[in-house]
Amino acid sequence: MTHARDERAGLCDLLAKLGPDQPTLCAGWQTGDLAAHLVLRERRPDAGAGVMGGPLAGYTRRVQDRLVARTPFAQLVEMIRTGPPRMSMFALPGMDERANLVEYFVHHEDVRRAQPGWQPRDLSVEEADDLWRRLRLARLMLRGAPVGVELVRADVGERPGRVRITARARTPVVTVTGDPAELTLWTMGRVSAADVRLDGSDADVTALRAWHH
Repeated sequence: MTHARDERAGLCDLLAKLGPDQPTLCAGWQTGDLAAHLVLRERRPDAGAGVMGGPLAGYTRRVQDRLVARTPFAQLVEMIRTGPPRMSMFALPGMDERANLVEYFVHHEDVRRAQPGWQPRDLSVEEADDLWRRLRLARLMLRGAPVGVELVRADVGERPGRVRITARARTPVVTVTGDPAELTLWTMGRVSAADVRLDGSDADVTALRAWHH
């Protein structure tokens, strides 16, 4: 098993337990919508191009809505659990871990943290390290930030290794400190649910929060 597959399995178990009508951290989406999104992403390349917005976003939304309306929720969950079809780009060797760890970790937390009484998970050191390595994507996600952004890893203690990523190289700088899981959620826009600390001038922190929300 890889960490991406572990997150996939954990999310599927949680979706199956909750059903299609529970809240998530994705604005406007219930658990059924999130399940349809994941199925579409791996099985409908014609619609997957609009997942991140752009001119195909409307088509993607219509395909997702049809999946919700026409496919039983249990079937959607099983399609996620069994993974991408053989001809999908996500079925290429090594692609699952590279492309799906962050996707499935974040969506797993989207469901978990939207439920009452949720508690933080203790991730393995290995999964935390993998999430930290993938935080290089922060340079893309935060490229338009109004201030410089430094991500600082808070969970390393005395362990060697890189503990700082320059996500946006400019001045002034706001430093965002947290565990790799929390930094990942913050970077991916789950700012209200992420346990991070922002350090910088009041004006700079306010500007970053206003932009990244």
